[in-house]
Amino acid sequence: MRITRRALLGTLPLLAQNRNYPPDLPGFEKELFRKIGDVELNVWITGRGQGPPRPAAAFFFGGGWTNGSPIQFQKHAELLASKGLTVFLVDYRVKSRHKVSVQACIADAKAAIRWIRANAKRLNIDPNRIAAGGGSAGGHLAAATAVLPGFEDGEHLTVSSKPNALLLFNPALMLVPEGGSDTGLDKSVSERFGGDPRAVSPIHHVTKSAPPTIIFHGKADTTVPYRTVEAYQKKAAGLGAKCILEGYEGQTHGFFNFGRGDYYAKTTERMLVFLRELGYVKS
Repeated sequence: MRITRRALLGTLPLLAQNRNYPPDLPGFEKELFRKIGDVELNVWITGRGQGPPRPAAAFFFGGGWTNGSPIQFQKHAELLASKGLTVFLVDYRVKSRHKVSVQACIADAKAAIRWIRANAKRLNIDPNRIAAGGGSAGGHLAAATAVLPGFEDGEHLTVSSKPNALLLFNPALMLVPEGGSDTGLDKSVSERFGGDPRAVSPIHHVTKSAPPTIIFHGKADTTVPYRTVEAYQKKAAGLGAKCILEGYEGQTHGFFNFGRGDYYAKTTERMLVFLRELGYVKS
């Protein structure tokens, strides 16, 4: 596998990926979940309600850990909210805005899950039914919260940052080939990891205790090759973890996004089936 810097940034130009930052999300509540120096990180929340505690989902945007906006998963959030979930669109530090490496992105993602769980009673959510999701680099971060050790700092450190389910869209799960010395990464990308890529590579850390996972991936994806998620799914399932891979013929990176054709509907329909099987969605 070889991942280039251009590939990890995705197919959209930098300006286009940043044009909706900070996001304008009418109908969503905004709350601060983390402050690092002068940097304030927020979540945008939809689907809060009364009655029994609700299942929750937290989504992390894509953009190669370099750019992007929480607005990416707005339609996914609105759909899940209509099905009875409380949904969080999570901001995190990225290279273009904050000059950080991938490790900082992971720390922010884990802090977000801890914050959601620590505030479960106030937010009226079930702390044992929190799904994490995301696309591309955001899919990597969701998986990182579930399987990577460490990267814990900030508040609520006695609270688990591990989600109870994963919803992954063309995620980067293999950042270095397993068992090999070649990173498979060009120098510019490797430098952004700020250390050994194995430390931030989900496939190197997945165990049988990984939460139930569904992966949506285009078989023609040249940004994150399909074979890398096949390898992850095979390893996770072989260890005894529930991990489902849904591959889509002829589809490339970002095929699942709203407005990119029929595949938003196809993937979200399958996502709802998965969540229904886990008891997050009733109908």
